Amino acid sequence: MLSILEKRTLIFLFLIYNIGMHIGPYSEIWDENIPETEQPDPTLKGLDLRSNTSILRTMLDSQTKAIQSIEAALPALSSAADAIVTKLSDPSSRLIHGGAGSSGLLAMQDAMELNPTFDWPLERQVFLMAGGDKARLTPIGPEEDNIRTVDDAVKDNNICNKDVVIIVAASGTTPFSVRLLKAANKVGALTISIANNPDTELLNLADHGICLKSGPEIIAGSTRLAAGTAQKAALGMLSSLIMTRLGHVIDGFMVNMVANNQKLYERASRIVASISQCSLEKATNALDETKGAIKPAILVCLGLNQADAKIMLEKTGGDLRHAMEGLV
Repeated sequence: MLSILEKRTLIFLFLIYNIGMHIGPYSEIWDENIPETEQPDPTLKGLDLRSNTSILRTMLDSQTKAIQSIEAALPALSSAADAIVTKLSDPSSRLIHGGAGSSGLLAMQDAMELNPTFDWPLERQVFLMAGGDKARLTPIGPEEDNIRTVDDAVKDNNICNKDVVIIVAASGTTPFSVRLLKAANKVGALTISIANNPDTELLNLADHGICLKSGPEIIAGSTRLAAGTAQKAALGMLSSLIMTRLGHVIDGFMVNMVANNQKLYERASRIVASISQCSLEKATNALDETKGAIKPAILVCLGLNQADAKIMLEKTGGDLRHAMEGLV
């Protein structure tokens, strides 16, 4: 039970809260020119007065809606993937990720997984973060507005018309990200943008603009929440689809994974055995023969020797599915 003093305190805080909320209505303070990801949600008035479970449930609902926002973006994601795969089919092309703040970190996080998951060459990856390498570990807010470093970064990294540049910004208006997009467009790179507000400069100027309309945040403006969830999922979906189309995924298995520890080596053995439909022992022996490379190990299990397996994969550009079809 609450004491009389505690009850009076709660009533006083409630009155002050409501008086404060009615000084300058939302419609005057948060007008239609404010991006949706910055807007407060009027239904969350008094959120901090709710129980823990109620706040968590509200957050979960917001996260669920964020994921659902990707549904409308599926055609754009599919179209972007086709264009990226075409560009990356050139072995001299690169996949470049850029951005600022939490959006940039999410883009970088997804990109960093491409090497261990799909053995995407490190030399074909570039990360361009507002604030540089320091921003990976330390928040550097002012750098989001710093466009002076962008042109030098594009020049220093020799970004050109062979490259794919993916830029993520929840607002769609971050100065660093917009400038990077313009610079990439200028050199003829294929540009992909992901933003959470519609009809923004970042979306309108990209070759492929992907809008994830995740709506207002539970904590107004904190785009690491709903917007970040939508971005994380969309980035993972896009990169996985790209790598699937490049021949690095078969039947839901990562057939170009880097098996460089015990857990991954055991996983690789199970993958080889599952696809080639052989025993686990045979799969492991084949992996030992190919020094942990999954694709040639599968072809070895299907009857080729290691040398012929390598030649077959070279002929198909590393596409295991096509190599397997050539054995039929």
